[in-house]
Amino acid sequence: MASSAPSTGAAAAARGARRTERLLNLVIALSATRRWLTKEQIRTAVPQYADCATTVAFERMFERDKEDLRELGVPLETGGEDPLFGDEAGYRIDRDAYALPEINFTPAELAVLSLASRVWQQASLAGPATRALVKLRSLGVEPDETSLVGLEPRVRTSEPAFDPLYAATRDRAPVSFTYRRAGGEAATRRVEPWAIVSWHGRWYLVGHDRDRDAPRVFRLSRVSSAVKRIGRPGSYEVPADLDPREVVAGTVGERTTRRARLLVRTGSALAVRRRAVSVRPVPARAAERGPDAAAGTGDGSGEGTGEDVVELDVADVEVSADELAGYGDAVLVLDPPELREAVLRRLRGAAGAGTGAAGTGGGAA
Repeated sequence: MASSAPSTGAAAAARGARRTERLLNLVIALSATRRWLTKEQIRTAVPQYADCATTVAFERMFERDKEDLRELGVPLETGGEDPLFGDEAGYRIDRDAYALPEINFTPAELAVLSLASRVWQQASLAGPATRALVKLRSLGVEPDETSLVGLEPRVRTSEPAFDPLYAATRDRAPVSFTYRRAGGEAATRRVEPWAIVSWHGRWYLVGHDRDRDAPRVFRLSRVSSAVKRIGRPGSYEVPADLDPREVVAGTVGERTTRRARLLVRTGSALAVRRRAVSVRPVPARAAERGPDAAAGTGDGSGEGTGEDVVELDVADVEVSADELAGYGDAVLVLDPPELREAVLRRLRGAAGAGTGAAGTGGGAA
């Protein structure tokens, strides 16, 4: 019986995913038109209903789905074009009651929305994240994609354990995996996943270690085997007062930082600006004397040049260089020299392994 638990849990998760997709398609079909849709029209419009072998099976499934939508607060209406003539009952969603109000976001909020969609670009939420952005665009909200190009390499994750651990966290399903500790020792761990957190460029799992009967933190890059489910979804509870970032910070600890200075084009690199210690516009008269002079006199006086001196704390030079290099000529690294050189090294590689032009480009990042 124990060996069948993981497969049973996976089957339940798959059924839940199919049900969610079916309900989403039903909502789209019923809200895409002002007309009343008959059951037969709905059966044709929603692909998942085609799997029903008989009309009776379809009607049972449709009745359950209607109740589910109403429980979720979706304003599902029943009616017909002309009840006086006994037309077949139809269904639709009251779009005025269901529609979102006018939405306005600040540039920083749009940056977060776009970043969130990129976090899941290669994970299990890729479809829903993309659809969410499509819905926002349909309302006239346009996320700032260009300002986040430099973040894309950092929010993708190449750890094979990420997807199965994220799914187990979502489903509250206990798992087992082989974990290699910092000293090189590997052992099988049985864990109830609570949350997955990104901390200083690395992904960590926070959960309850069953063998040690205590909360533990696991770096995903040290998971050296396939992740296996060892229990049913929903078989444990996540502590209500859990702050996963605080747990990771207390376990992994803070990293030593150094101050970096950047010359940033106004309106660009929003994610960098959000983490900045200070942002100062560059006066035109200072810019005429070169980047170093501009960086030293950015006091906000005089006519601006369209550039700002941005100061922020950097914990890992190589990780920060990965991010800053993606902004191209919108960001110029002034110091520290190690960060400037790390960014230049990436740009030279992208330009063709150290061409003369890349070597004299001034360190744009």
